[in-house]
Amino acid sequence: MAKTALDGNHANTSGELPKVGSKLKDFALVDKALGTKTLKDFQGSQLILNIFPSVNTGVCSASVRNFNANSGKLSNTKVLCISRDLPFSQQAFCAAEGLENVIMLSDFRDGQFGKDNGLLLLDSAFQGLLARCVMVVDRDGGIRYIELVPDIAQEPNYEAALNAVQN
Repeated sequence: MAKTALDGNHANTSGELPKVGSKLKDFALVDKALGTKTLKDFQGSQLILNIFPSVNTGVCSASVRNFNANSGKLSNTKVLCISRDLPFSQQAFCAAEGLENVIMLSDFRDGQFGKDNGLLLLDSAFQGLLARCVMVVDRDGGIRYIELVPDIAQEPNYEAALNAVQN
């Protein structure tokens, strides 16, 4: 299993993360209208997957704001912000912040996305939520970049993720 920490305390995840060069497994995540989005819905676009525990925490909301601000600079790239928050909470956050350049998706129904990608936290105060991770996926579904932050309380390396997107 992958290992991260929360405020310096060790946290285990549900398995190993996918490897760079492998294909991202298809997913079924819930959008703001309570519809289902799959990997096929984004076919032909590069993706930045900003995965985090909850949009209602400082570091998580900062990551959504950062990727929202930078997404306009990227061609043929969509930013998917994925958590286990309810879609209503995700939508309210984006509306209050005026964020329109990211796509909020939820893994609240069954946590399968987290399980499939080794990101479901098995212990710590955030047990049952997703670990903080960024993946860059190419147009064909191949994983080009992945970062599991060493401590969930820290922000991801935005520059490295943005540099992994090929325009």
